[in-house]
Amino acid sequence: MPITMKDIAREFGVSVATVSRALSDNPRISKQRRNAIQAYAKAHNFYPNAIGAQLRLNKERPLKLIGVIVPQLPHYYFSTILSGIEEEASTHGYMVIFAQSNETYEREARICQQFFRNKVCGVIVSQAKDTRRYDHFQQFLDSGIPIVFYDRICTGIDTSRVVVDDYMGAFNAVSHLIETGCRRIAFFGSDMSMQISKNRYNGYRDALFRHGIEWDESLVCMCDNRQSAEVLTPAFLNRENRPDAFFAVNDDTAIGILYATKKLGLRVPEEVSICGFTNGERAVACDPMLTTVEQRGKRVGEEAANILISQVEGHLPMDKVEKRVVRTKLIVRGTSR
Repeated sequence: MPITMKDIAREFGVSVATVSRALSDNPRISKQRRNAIQAYAKAHNFYPNAIGAQLRLNKERPLKLIGVIVPQLPHYYFSTILSGIEEEASTHGYMVIFAQSNETYEREARICQQFFRNKVCGVIVSQAKDTRRYDHFQQFLDSGIPIVFYDRICTGIDTSRVVVDDYMGAFNAVSHLIETGCRRIAFFGSDMSMQISKNRYNGYRDALFRHGIEWDESLVCMCDNRQSAEVLTPAFLNRENRPDAFFAVNDDTAIGILYATKKLGLRVPEEVSICGFTNGERAVACDPMLTTVEQRGKRVGEEAANILISQVEGHLPMDKVEKRVVRTKLIVRGTSR
């Protein structure tokens, strides 16, 4: 666990203020003590961050810098979130630096260290798929730097977050498929270690139960990208009792299902209905256009930036965990009846 300024103060039997001055090389502290404290901090990988405190206590306007981590920048949903963050931050005079984790814990942890050294005043992040340790996030909180999660929240740390209503989005989408005549609905989802995957899966199952349709485990597949969907879909459609609909965890997966379905000569939506989750630009670029769930990414970004800036500027207490939910909307197009 990363050390804090309090830990250093306890180690040397001095006040936190003395540690702060020593780390900033203040001549009011003896050179011997400054060197000792600085050496100890370096040995324990501690890098002071004074920006958050300056913003709350100083009437001057120091650099306002927010770090943002996205899992994959080319993903339409994350790019719209980033747009919302940047617009809200700019309105309040903040600059944004961002990096993509490429869905790996190691890269995500390195980015956090870089943000910390660049003295960001706060961090907005959607965690990588394989993140199971959270010390790189806890480091910010221990140093008084707020962190806000969006989309994929970190269940190991109780801090502010902004999510879309994944459960109801999935529930409404699957209910639509059922109400238009579908009875065997396959689910293509993501790793269940992520909360959004669990929520969308639970919405899928509950919609089936609500409409009196028995859940069939053989219709559930862990697949969350187009390439895999194109490979896996034929096996489902070549069954004797094939699915008459698919609900996918995102639009890319749904488009992969659509491509594979049409390649097999099946008509969409007459024989097979398909629904995605995102409502990105690709949803209207396919034929037929995709029925999907609108996530309102820009709104998610605006809300995340609003929470973070409120905490940095002291309008929202640092220990106040703010949880906001952005409502989804079903967009019915040509891939459902």
